[in-house]
Amino acid sequence: MKIVVLDGYALNPGDLSWQGFEEFGEVTVYERTSFTDKSEIIERIGDAEAILTNKTPIDEEILAAVPQLKYIGVIATGYNVVDIEAAEQRNIPVTNIPTYGTDAVAQFTFALLLEIANQVGVHNVSVHQGEWQESVDFTYQKTPLMELQGKTLGLIGYGEIAQATAVIAHAFNMKVIYWNHRPKEAQAEWAQQVSMEELYQQSDIISLHVPQTAETQEMINQESIAKMKDGVILLNTARGGLLDEAAVAEALNEGKIFAAGVDVVSSEPMSKDNPLLTAKNCFITPHIAWRPLETRERLMAIAVDNFAAFLAGKEKNVVNKRA
Repeated sequence: MKIVVLDGYALNPGDLSWQGFEEFGEVTVYERTSFTDKSEIIERIGDAEAILTNKTPIDEEILAAVPQLKYIGVIATGYNVVDIEAAEQRNIPVTNIPTYGTDAVAQFTFALLLEIANQVGVHNVSVHQGEWQESVDFTYQKTPLMELQGKTLGLIGYGEIAQATAVIAHAFNMKVIYWNHRPKEAQAEWAQQVSMEELYQQSDIISLHVPQTAETQEMINQESIAKMKDGVILLNTARGGLLDEAAVAEALNEGKIFAAGVDVVSSEPMSKDNPLLTAKNCFITPHIAWRPLETRERLMAIAVDNFAAFLAGKEKNVVNKRA
């Protein structure tokens, strides 16, 4: 069987192996494929029966041009890059990789929060630039510092990543509240489910953990920000489109939002005119919460397992229905 990896670099920049797939057939790996040039995508798929994609889009036009295709493996959790309905019509299973990065993303959420609270990076640079050596005092600070103990963390969404984040928050002696689109039992007595209105009103820190859908698109906007506490901290390790970035930037510049930590933005790679780039106290990382080596090893193993299950007629992690 011919297998084509359309954009393998993000998952495997050279520190992993595609050997798991090579055991099932001939594997061709492209580090990157154009997101917009459909002719290139079709050409690279060629006569392959199975493809793997991370962010390379697969729509109805592309599927119509490769009728021999039997399998689409999305090497990520989100699968909006694939036209699910078109795949269903052609009886092509589409699989994804759920829950591989739960602990890594929860850890990174707190990395952003701790950087905002303690500004380790700023002070490290200051010391290496000689400011401590020249100081007349044994201590100094470049930015406000903050204790997390006693602060209220509001989680929007209460899936596995949010729950893992809640456990870390509890270890910091924070109060944990959450909103979920449907009632969901708390994992422990120290986590409390509240309405969205209550979450906005009570939270010192708000962290987003919901998928990007028509309902959640730009859910953080002028109206929702107005309901939040003055000086709230906003964290987003989910999807960039959850924020109205212009509204968030304005709130940062005005001080309504004290700080924001985001690992995702609405258009990636980030555009030069994204308003968050010039907003005050905005900490931005390039979508790396999922990228620890251990996490990517787990992702690769699940991707291989998905494909092996498909070949064995025991499909798993299939996200589309088929005739």
